[in-house]
Amino acid sequence: MPVDALDARILRLLLEQPRTSVREYARILGVARGTLQARLDRLEREGVIAAAGPRVFPAALGHPVLAFVRIEVTQGRLDHVGEALAEVPEVVEAFSITGGGDLLARVVARDNAHLEDVIQRLIGVPGVLRTRSEIALRERVPERMLPLVKSLAAEVPGQRGPTDQPVVR
Repeated sequence: MPVDALDARILRLLLEQPRTSVREYARILGVARGTLQARLDRLEREGVIAAAGPRVFPAALGHPVLAFVRIEVTQGRLDHVGEALAEVPEVVEAFSITGGGDLLARVVARDNAHLEDVIQRLIGVPGVLRTRSEIALRERVPERMLPLVKSLAAEVPGQRGPTDQPVVR
């Protein structure tokens, strides 16, 4: 979906100040609350943004081990295996991919022994041929969208930031 200058300003503000009210966003952007809410509703409806929720950190829940597991799947079983992965609580994300493997799952565990148990559970799913795991050592770039939104905003004519004041992080 192409974004206009106001959409880009809204997205940037949502990322820079995620805990602000809709009323305050409208004030900062200099638009009516109804206009802002309509834009937010459209951005959500079109899949640009998701309803906000807390970001939960698996390590804080006792699952500090993070692994990326490549899964090779028997042809014709991709949907079935994907549904089975959704039943494993330690699988926090999974994507069908190209290249080495058919699925890439982000898996969390309490320790390496627990990770092995989770992988054994994955191997036991009908249609899984083999897995290959890579354990993450340290996060180097946390999940982020602000740089992307800023780069898109630079492409929109007349784009400015939400405010003329520097953002405090």
